[in-house]
Amino acid sequence: MLEFPLLGEVSLLALGLLVLAAFGAGWVDAVVGGGGLIQLPALLTGLPQQAPTGAVLGTNKLAAAAGTAVSSATYIHRIRPLAATAVPLVVCAALGSAAGASLATLIPRAWMSPIVLVALVVVGIHTLRRPQLGLEHAPRHQGRPHALRAGAIGGAVGLYDGILGPGTGTFFIIAMVTVLGFGFLEASVHAKLANLTTNLGALLVFGVHGQIVWSLGAIMAVANILGGALGARLALRHGSGFVRIVFLVVVGALALKLGWDTVRLLS
Repeated sequence: MLEFPLLGEVSLLALGLLVLAAFGAGWVDAVVGGGGLIQLPALLTGLPQQAPTGAVLGTNKLAAAAGTAVSSATYIHRIRPLAATAVPLVVCAALGSAAGASLATLIPRAWMSPIVLVALVVVGIHTLRRPQLGLEHAPRHQGRPHALRAGAIGGAVGLYDGILGPGTGTFFIIAMVTVLGFGFLEASVHAKLANLTTNLGALLVFGVHGQIVWSLGAIMAVANILGGALGARLALRHGSGFVRIVFLVVVGALALKLGWDTVRLLS
């Protein structure tokens, strides 16, 4: 079990910033996904440099899973998910996440920002070029073709989530909007279920290997829950148009931050 000296070397200021980041990550993740793009960089900065990659990722998963569970319950209370979408999406996401988590320790910390940056830029450009994307809920497929596509989305994004994690909810949403024809709000409901599954699957792997700073993760989990509950209520109140705007703002801001981080790593 990872605790001290890792947690003992985190200053009170750093701890406060980590809690604030967890709250913001919970809010963003509940609205549009991608909260890990706030929380994970904060952990990379706040934890000591000698902290292993697995400890950073595992602690991030603990806080994220708690927040996602609460926001998922909030969404489901208002919008009923479709079993034909949710079942293959969730099952394949769990399998992909577990497989990805097993590979996570092979990824050097220095590679994380450039990899996520490229994915973010691609997603942002795709969304900007299609102004009406996700504003209407118009599913394109039925039956077996729909289930196969939902499963493919779950497996691919789940694998990414297990390996790295940041932006998983965002990638679930944009994939369902683009491939399945879902509206942003309807995609968010299913994304929360899939993201919760991938978080729990990866968390199990990290926990078994003792790669979680439990006390820090628990503190951040409380903040993530509060942010997630607030974000989900706002998204349900204002609908897909609001979600799309937040989506583009988050993608743009975080792409700039990760770009700066990448430049510093390469210089």
